[in-house]
Amino acid sequence: MRKNICVYCGASTGNNLAYTEAAQQLGQTIAQQGRRLIYGGGNKGLMGILANAVLEAGGEVIGVIPERLVEAETAHRGLTQLEVVPDMHIRKARMSELADGFIALPGGIGTFEELFEVWTWSQIGYHTNPVGLLNINQFYTPMNAFLQHVVDEGFVRQSYFNTLLVGNSAADLLTQFDQYQPHNLNRWAK
Repeated sequence: MRKNICVYCGASTGNNLAYTEAAQQLGQTIAQQGRRLIYGGGNKGLMGILANAVLEAGGEVIGVIPERLVEAETAHRGLTQLEVVPDMHIRKARMSELADGFIALPGGIGTFEELFEVWTWSQIGYHTNPVGLLNINQFYTPMNAFLQHVVDEGFVRQSYFNTLLVGNSAADLLTQFDQYQPHNLNRWAK
């Protein structure tokens, strides 16, 4: 079982109650399955909802937050552990170091940036952990269509695109994570 699950998600809740419900369900599932949440340490939006759901279900939460966001009073002070780091670069590296898998819930630019960075790190061999999308309310469907276009245009290999897991529920995606086997992507072939 992949115990430490890093989740990237919005510091807002979005415009659809389904996103809030999905964050709550993911948090409950992580705790009920005996996993630990690794996330950005915030108390707002889906981030706060997710962390609270894990904690309320008896699970553990490690938050990693940059000093600047602590000063802006967005840090969640009720976590199992809150690590304060100097900046975003160290935050992302530390979250990756702690994680056995990475999930993106709906979110904005920060979520996308974290998702694409950690997925790129898998492509170049910095880690062999699964990366997945929780495709609530078809949130990631347009992005997946664009990524298939990128494959079709010859900028990403189909085999690499296929490593991005997609699930419509927390249980489904975590099952895929536990079954995930790293692929030899022949990274350096032309």
